[in-house]
Amino acid sequence: MLVLREIYKSFGAVKALKDVSAEVRKGELITFLGPSGCGKTTLLRCIGGLTKPDAGDVFLDGEIINDLTPDKRGTQMCFQNYALFPHMTVAGNIGYGLQVHKWKKKRIQERVEELLHLVRLDGLGDRPIDKLSGGQQQRVALARALALEPKVLLLDEPLSNLDANLRVMMRATLREIQKRVNITTIFVTHDQFEAMSISDRLVVMHDGIVEQIGAPSEIYEKPSSEFVASFVGYVNILNGEVHNLGSETEPAVICTELGDLQVLRSEDDIEVNERVFLIVRPETIQIGPYGEATGINEFKSTVITSMYGGSTIKYTVDVQAKDIVIDQFDPSHVGIFEIGEKVSITIPQNVHILKK
Repeated sequence: MLVLREIYKSFGAVKALKDVSAEVRKGELITFLGPSGCGKTTLLRCIGGLTKPDAGDVFLDGEIINDLTPDKRGTQMCFQNYALFPHMTVAGNIGYGLQVHKWKKKRIQERVEELLHLVRLDGLGDRPIDKLSGGQQQRVALARALALEPKVLLLDEPLSNLDANLRVMMRATLREIQKRVNITTIFVTHDQFEAMSISDRLVVMHDGIVEQIGAPSEIYEKPSSEFVASFVGYVNILNGEVHNLGSETEPAVICTELGDLQVLRSEDDIEVNERVFLIVRPETIQIGPYGEATGINEFKSTVITSMYGGSTIKYTVDVQAKDIVIDQFDPSHVGIFEIGEKVSITIPQNVHILKK
């Protein structure tokens, strides 16, 4: 439905976007994810017509919309600070765009009531904006963006001003509304967990380029670069060299700074003596009482840090002078290891091999 083709944008000497191309499918929620300054908001503004690209094209339903003004594009943006009119009521804010487009008064009232019900603000149409909570204001901004039934909804970090618990609730509400209306949505955030929990697909950006596009599970489990692996979730990255390729029934042997690891091959075209990264997620590593390291990929280690989080404990352990991060679930049942305690850890055989 939406196609971005070879988009470039510079601000002086700063190259914000460098040859960015992507496609957005009708009805999906796709998230532009990346650190501050990676170009994700600039790309969103290029789609919405608030920033003009230096080169490249934006297609919507097969037509180039580069030269169309924001109000003629069929897109609507919901900003980070909501940009609500403080002197208007909830209904006044939602219906403002409809008044500008000269809708009849009765039709505006019907549409506003419909949207109030959609965002679960029934009966609050007459309430002043400053009498609403942060979550309610966010829903008003969403309803206002949806009022004119845009083809594409653009969300620029709309949940960043909410506290942690409310932010989680609003993710679910936003996703529910998006699916119910079936509106094509582009979401911008630097929060990796938020992006993975809400999106159909992710566009991971870094330094003005697209690093990888894919489903959240694909991005997390099979990152295409060291940057993607380290940015999306916690990760342990081990430097390795292929010692033995193994076979269909036997694992490959990778020589790492921890020692030799037996690894099930995720890349078919690796070669002996080739340098690789092993991507090891913290939740996949087992930690247990100290003992002789006799199992496959088992190592003796020492607990350096321990951060209790209720349902999980995040440990950092020292293995062969390298820090390894481990997530241990259900600590009340499994038991808690103290800082300085000797433990054994086991690296799984099923890890992602990333070619250097």
